[in-house]
Amino acid sequence: MARTSSEAALKAKDANEASPKARLDLFKFVPFRLNRLAAEVSSALAVEYQEQHGLDIPAWRVLATLGFRNDACSAQFISQCTRTHKSTISRAVTALLHADLIERVENEADRREFRLQLTKKGRALYEELFPQLLRREDEILSCLSAQERKQLSALLGKIEQSLDLIQTSEEADAKQAY
Repeated sequence: MARTSSEAALKAKDANEASPKARLDLFKFVPFRLNRLAAEVSSALAVEYQEQHGLDIPAWRVLATLGFRNDACSAQFISQCTRTHKSTISRAVTALLHADLIERVENEADRREFRLQLTKKGRALYEELFPQLLRREDEILSCLSAQERKQLSALLGKIEQSLDLIQTSEEADAKQAY
């Protein structure tokens, strides 16, 4: 006979009380592992744009978000898309505006709002950097076979989907989710 969820919860509680020394092993806890991997990969990629161009990670996130889009977008979109705090994005936007890498454009639909887009200088920098970053990504993933890379991508997509995360720029644009 199938157990009810309350029976399973009671059994789990009893098991936890029976072994008071049981603890969470962070190195086996998937959220911790994903966060740690994301931080390491982000830092490894940052070398490409920090040393040569003086960009920090938030500034690159702004450039990258604007670089793959066809249309201008708001700082709020960038913040939500990259899961970066709005104040961090705001500081990056200010620095990029001063460096003439991005510019503000008026939102045609709402003249009170400004959107952001790359300048010619910003577009040139993006076009220079993204092939370097793709090569670096390739180096990082070189420990995986082509099949393992496909599996990793599929598994990450499955987790993203289960968390109801937007997975493509086309999907974001269509839903105007950000």
